[in-house]
Amino acid sequence: MDDSNSFVVVANRLPVDMSVHPDGTYSISPSPGGLVTGLSPVLEKHRGCWVGWPGTVDVAPEPFRTETGVLLHPVVLTANDFEGFYEGFSNATLWPLFHDLIVTPTYNTEWWQAFREVNLKFAQAVSEVSAHGATVWVQDYQLLLVPGILRQMRPDLKIGFFLHIPFPSPDLFRQLPWREEIVRGMLGADLLGFHLVQNAENFLALTQQVAGAAGSHVGQPNTLNVSGGALVREVGAHVTTADGRRVGVGAFPISIDVEAFERASTSKVSELLTTLGSPDTVFLGVDRLDYTKGILQRLLAFEELLESGALDPEKAVFLQVATPSRERIEHYRVSRSQVEEAVGRINGRFGRMGHPVVHYLHRSLSKADLQVLYAVADVMLVTPFKDGMNLVAKEFVANHRDGSGALVLSEFAGAAVELTGAYLCNPFDVESIKRQMVAAVHDLEHNPASARSRMITNSEQVYTHDVNVWANSFLTCLADAGEDS
Repeated sequence: MDDSNSFVVVANRLPVDMSVHPDGTYSISPSPGGLVTGLSPVLEKHRGCWVGWPGTVDVAPEPFRTETGVLLHPVVLTANDFEGFYEGFSNATLWPLFHDLIVTPTYNTEWWQAFREVNLKFAQAVSEVSAHGATVWVQDYQLLLVPGILRQMRPDLKIGFFLHIPFPSPDLFRQLPWREEIVRGMLGADLLGFHLVQNAENFLALTQQVAGAAGSHVGQPNTLNVSGGALVREVGAHVTTADGRRVGVGAFPISIDVEAFERASTSKVSELLTTLGSPDTVFLGVDRLDYTKGILQRLLAFEELLESGALDPEKAVFLQVATPSRERIEHYRVSRSQVEEAVGRINGRFGRMGHPVVHYLHRSLSKADLQVLYAVADVMLVTPFKDGMNLVAKEFVANHRDGSGALVLSEFAGAAVELTGAYLCNPFDVESIKRQMVAAVHDLEHNPASARSRMITNSEQVYTHDVNVWANSFLTCLADAGEDS
């Protein structure tokens, strides 16, 4: 036990990337990602401790502090841990299951054993670094068992858990052979947070259906209290466990650190537009290269609009940034192949020498580079088949506070609940994507007042419900949770 750490975040990854060099030395650099973006300001404020995996197998640095004073406590994973826990159970079992079976989950007993063992490793690390009575905030689907294990190890801790991906309907979740253990693990927390009210309601319904989840008695949940748009200010729902503990359940839509956004350099924006050939319309997609993100479908929509003449290849370009992701998993390799084949085909059909119509980058970009892309884009396309929230949509909106631009957004992204000024589409229907792309371009060109009003509605939501509101709401509810146990 470390008496200095009264606030601890535990997540699968540390907020850094660690690279091991051939001579055995290593280098560490800040890592991108929605979770890091959301939690870093909170930890800096509390000067807390972050427990997580540094991204390398069999080796990890000693605990160290970042420049902003956050203590990073690495957890060592072996190659077998990584394969079974991360690539296996986390991303080939839970990820597709929680994203409504876009691909078929694999239920593998050895992966499940690895998942249990690694969750125990994380819980042990948290137990070691946490002060007596500390607040511990467990993050995401890779660590679903940690709250329950921690509850047994350290009953003095105040434990919160937040799920950053969707929570599926009970009918889907009950496919999981280890469903009771997962639910019991989650119920080790004092407060469970989800992005959307629907996700929270799915979990509440599940606890009533899976009898073993909370022992012999599961309390009748109260109605979720919702105020301030989609934000739950007070947890009005709970599950009562067999030992009489009340576990709060609520919806807390994550957001971004709007204060961290700086306006993109005007000269860089101008330079990029010139490089692109000064098109009338710039479409933009920024995603991990993941089969849930609907990248191929938006490319097909763009291709068909070029084919029909609705878009002129001399006047419209598509920029797609596809960050590498889980490239050893078969479904991800297939997705990359399909996307890159489509990019080549579209450019072969509609581009010309020195003037591709699709500009494709398969790498990570810095925040500054992304802000230039956001500023250049006229229409942002965020078309996932299923997404917990999607912070890219909010980042684009934050960069267009003046009301410029338009957002075409999947109705199955969590952000669709909040960004009501977006042009909502059905990502499973290419015709729907096409209609909303055309509608966005039409409004920008012929009905600018309407387009501006829609974007200002979006930006006001993002700026009034930023990451600080998310974190403060959750932590306030966590402080109050369990008091009636």
